[in-house]
Amino acid sequence: MENIALIESFSEFKDDKLIDRVTLMAILEDVFRNALKKKYGEDDNFDIIVNPDKGDLEIWRNRVVVADGEVEDPNQEISLTEARKIEPDFEVGEDVSEEVKLIDLGRRSILALRQNLISKIHEHDNTNIYKQFKELEGEIYTAEVHHIRHRAIILLDDDGNEIILPKDRQIPSDFFRKGENVRGIIESVELKGNKPAIIMSRTSPVFLEKLFEQEIPEVFDGLITVKKVVRIPGEKAKVAVDSYDDRIDPVGACVGMKGSRIHSIVRELGNENIDVINYTSNNQLLITRALSPARITSLKIDEENKRAEVMLKPEEVSKAIGRGGHNIRLAGQLTGYEIDVFREGVEEDVELREFADEIEDWVIEEFAKIGLDTAKSILEQDVDDLVKRTDLEEETIRDVMRVLREEFEEENN
Repeated sequence: MENIALIESFSEFKDDKLIDRVTLMAILEDVFRNALKKKYGEDDNFDIIVNPDKGDLEIWRNRVVVADGEVEDPNQEISLTEARKIEPDFEVGEDVSEEVKLIDLGRRSILALRQNLISKIHEHDNTNIYKQFKELEGEIYTAEVHHIRHRAIILLDDDGNEIILPKDRQIPSDFFRKGENVRGIIESVELKGNKPAIIMSRTSPVFLEKLFEQEIPEVFDGLITVKKVVRIPGEKAKVAVDSYDDRIDPVGACVGMKGSRIHSIVRELGNENIDVINYTSNNQLLITRALSPARITSLKIDEENKRAEVMLKPEEVSKAIGRGGHNIRLAGQLTGYEIDVFREGVEEDVELREFADEIEDWVIEEFAKIGLDTAKSILEQDVDDLVKRTDLEEETIRDVMRVLREEFEEENN
């Protein structure tokens, strides 16, 4: 039949888009009925027969034979003379079925029809993709790097679905080449227009939690529960785990002999330092464990304001705070308390803010970010180490130390 090129695409759509036969037939019939309505004003007297597997399509118009000169509705009625051109033995009152060729719809209608067909199938395909990935939100997914852009990496899965890994959802040390496989969690799926936007994340705490499920059998089986995960992506993470079976050591099971079990997770996250701690509903004990590897001398909790004052020996302070203040920040996030660190036996120490007339506020804030908020806490530090841990110049740090020595040490002598 005419315009076979249009029909040939039926099987192609079915194969490429994995649309089931019934759905494809429904889409095709809907598209052709819309075209018939535009051409003839209505479509209820048309039969459409579609065979998408073979690429066959037949359209039949059904009309009633009326006497010559009595045709009132050309779409529903046909004159006796016209009917007998189809079959010579037709009589008035009989039904006539006449095949409508695609060419009869007009060239412009055929082009519009094809576009409408493609649009409907893509719309159906996109809806299915949206539903498929919406169910995968929060789950680990693997896809291949297809294109690297400045603000995102575009990934393709085995079915050719496009997944976006934005720059801010990548671990700082991540570096991918085209063709590499990337693992992350499906963080969100949204319909933008008719197209699904699938966002992957490697920085979400959920990604680390799901890696525990994937890599540690006891977590996967439910023998160990991951209670909470907090992260500074690529730097440090803390994971609180628990088990309802007293025979299981949850921390030991997660870490493995000499870290063998957690090693693959650490490597996946760009050598992120992961602390695994035993969860407890005892807040005092949870805070103590969260500040590991530092050893606490004493702890005072203000439940009303969700604050904790921790007393430590001077040599334990830097351990509690951690590089860049990461340890104390994550401990606060894990426990839900704002943690203040105090040095044991250093009553003569002075708050850094007491020197505000000689040290600029932004410099004080920079030290506070890494947990250094007293004079002695800064004087105990190495200058080169402070340069690495803050955004301050060496000269600025040395000037601050000079001021503190002159004012603070003189006052205590």
